[in-house]
Amino acid sequence: MIQGLHHNAYRCRDSEQTRRFYEGFLGLPLAGTLEIGETKSGRKTETLHTFYQLGDGSYLAFFEAPDMPFEFKAQHDYDLHIALEVDSQTLHEMFAKGKAAGIETRGISDHGFIHSIYFRDPNGYVIELTAKMPSHAGAMDPAQNGAREKLDRWTAARRRPTASAA
Repeated sequence: MIQGLHHNAYRCRDSEQTRRFYEGFLGLPLAGTLEIGETKSGRKTETLHTFYQLGDGSYLAFFEAPDMPFEFKAQHDYDLHIALEVDSQTLHEMFAKGKAAGIETRGISDHGFIHSIYFRDPNGYVIELTAKMPSHAGAMDPAQNGAREKLDRWTAARRRPTASAA
């Protein structure tokens, strides 16, 4: 049985810039660093793997691998974003902190079950901080929210031939 998330890993341009954002700005402590000189397949590399700890004991991790090509770009929220949970007071404090620091900061967005703010990290990733609203439990309960029925309806509609394809 899956117990929980240990870590999600992403590429980074520069480990120190990434540390300044995740530890210095967001407050996630740098918990581990692995220097990788050779892959398990025997390929020589110069890669640094860093881990930042979240309050629940899981981690966000990054690979700085200058010898491996990777296209860094500003990600769209729908393509890739990392959502981290905070309380409502912290959400407002971090919104003000982001604005004061000159970091790209968006929000506060009301999604009906969470409030969210958004930053962009030095690697182009969108970081969402989210605070649960009282309606969160019901909104995320499949017995109440019809999640499976909505997915089935979406899937069926996507599989129907369109008039222009006929």
